[in-house]
Amino acid sequence: MARFRNRKNKVFVKPIVKKNQQQQQQPNVDHITGNKIPKSFVFSRGKLPGPIRQLQMDLRKLMLPYTALNLKEKKRNNLKDFLNVAGPMGVTHFLILSKTETSPVLRVAKTPQGPTLTFKIQEYSLAVDIAQSQLRPRCPQDLFKNPPLIVLSGFAAGDEHLKLTTTVFKNIFPDIDINTVKLSSCQRIVCLNYNKDTKLIDFRHYSIRLQPVGVSRRIRKFVQNHQVPDLRNLQDVSDFVTKAGYGSESEADEEAATVTLTSDLSRVNRASTKSAVKLQEIGPRMTLQLTKIEGGLCSGEVMFSEYGNGGNKKKPDSEEDGDNDDEMKDSDEDNEGEDSEEDIGESHEDEED
Repeated sequence: MARFRNRKNKVFVKPIVKKNQQQQQQPNVDHITGNKIPKSFVFSRGKLPGPIRQLQMDLRKLMLPYTALNLKEKKRNNLKDFLNVAGPMGVTHFLILSKTETSPVLRVAKTPQGPTLTFKIQEYSLAVDIAQSQLRPRCPQDLFKNPPLIVLSGFAAGDEHLKLTTTVFKNIFPDIDINTVKLSSCQRIVCLNYNKDTKLIDFRHYSIRLQPVGVSRRIRKFVQNHQVPDLRNLQDVSDFVTKAGYGSESEADEEAATVTLTSDLSRVNRASTKSAVKLQEIGPRMTLQLTKIEGGLCSGEVMFSEYGNGGNKKKPDSEEDGDNDDEMKDSDEDNEGEDSEEDIGESHEDEED
């Protein structure tokens, strides 16, 4: 029996106001520094296992707000499809995940003409793994409202490939002006540390929080939560003020980790007062090894190779990630006649502000 479809028309009104708000809140140029705001696509090539797919989502959250959090990709989409959409949307960088027989691979590419940095992911931990290992995970609602700061350590060596790596990572995130930046917008930080002995890069993602110096945890929670404290077991109100709260080894006030605020940040962090800077890891965590630098977008002259001195040398077959242009073109065999560029463009409308 043939299947009959319900042809009853259902009217769906798209929230135009929300779309206009997203367009207004996603400028292409910083009105303070005058520089172009970098934006990114985080996607994969080839079939990925579940944990690597979750790592992709963690990287998208890390790159917020200037990335497509709900980017939808299909097998028939090749690199050219993403590149054609990147120009009109102001996308400047691609973060491409793939899987080889030995390990996952992360490519960081500058659009539209490169260069492309290829990293072998030696180890990684998902954001959910980091949260489960902590006693009190921290993830405020507006934590991903602003882009993170970036700190690079150990890249001061004179090697050209390290200088190029520094430049690429610096340009992934927007520039900041120290004189005009709002402290309330500095809530996350990405740290990359290069170990010259092992030639590995430690990739960490932290949240930044400030705690007033000299204030007990009980008083701090009372001011922040606006809740009436439980005084049933106390003889006097002074007992609540003087009694030490539940602390931890990370809450010790260190002079080297304190700053004097220039503006009010919250009810407990006021201007002209000292606050302790605390970093809490939120993930993802990765250990990266730079294996190759290509002059173009996932192609071109090999400027650096861990397995040779560059030139036209290629990586060993065991390290090929199956992500070159030929294999991307082969994925077009699954094309059913639909416009691949429209598929990518429609998914980018869900870009977080």
